[in-house]
Amino acid sequence: MKTEFHAANSRGKADYGWLKATYSFSFANYYDPSRIHFGALRVLNDDYIAGGMGFGKHPHDNMEIITIPLEGAVAHEDSTGTKGIIEAGDVQIMSAGTGIYHSEQNAKADEALRLFQIWIMPKLKNIAPRYDQRRYDVQEFKKGWKTVVAPLGSGQDCLQINQDAYISLLHLSAGQEADYALHEGRQGCFLMNIQGEVSVGDQGLQSRDALSIQDTDQVRVKAKTDAQLMMIEVPMVW
Repeated sequence: MKTEFHAANSRGKADYGWLKATYSFSFANYYDPSRIHFGALRVLNDDYIAGGMGFGKHPHDNMEIITIPLEGAVAHEDSTGTKGIIEAGDVQIMSAGTGIYHSEQNAKADEALRLFQIWIMPKLKNIAPRYDQRRYDVQEFKKGWKTVVAPLGSGQDCLQINQDAYISLLHLSAGQEADYALHEGRQGCFLMNIQGEVSVGDQGLQSRDALSIQDTDQVRVKAKTDAQLMMIEVPMVW
C-alpha cells in the first residue's frame, strides 16, 4: 500500500471575511504544483461561509460537483430551474456537463455554514446537466462505511455521478475499526478525517488530516477517539 500524508495545516488557505476557505488541492489563488489533483479528484474545499453570505450565479461545465454540508444549510438555485435547501445530513450532486449556472448562499442569516465541496473530473464530457440531492440517516454512518455517491448505472441506492467514483461516510466510536474495500483495480482513495483521531497502519490522523492511498484493495481505519470520516475513491487513470 502506497500512502501520502496530508496534514490539516499544510492545506492552502484564503480569508475573504465572509468566506474562509481551506484547499486540499490547488484552487483560486492557492497553487502548489505537487497538489493539483489526486487521480480524478480535482477539488476538496473545506469552507466556512458567514450568515446570509454566499456565491452569486456562476458557471461550471464538465465537472462532477458534490456538496456536503457539515453545519447549517445551503440555498441552491441553478439555470435548470432547480431551487432547494441542502442541510447537514444531506448530500447534493451536480453534473455540470455542457454547462450550468448556479448560486450557493448560506440559507441562514444568523448562523455560519460549514461544508465540503468536492469536484471530480467526469468520465464522459458534454453530457446533459443534471442535479440531485438526498438526505441520509446519520445513524447509518455508525454501522459501517455508507456509500452516499456512486457511479451512474452502478445500481446502488444512492446519488450517482458521471465517473467511476464513490464517496462514503463513517462514524466510529473510540476503539472501533472498519475496513474499506476498493471497488476497482485502478482506483485510489483519499481519506479525510473530518473529526477525531484515527490511524491507518502506523499513520495517525488528527481532525482534518488526510491520507491518499494507492496500490491496495482494502484500507483499515482504527479510531482512537470518536471520529467522523469521509472516503473519496476515484480512478487514478480516466
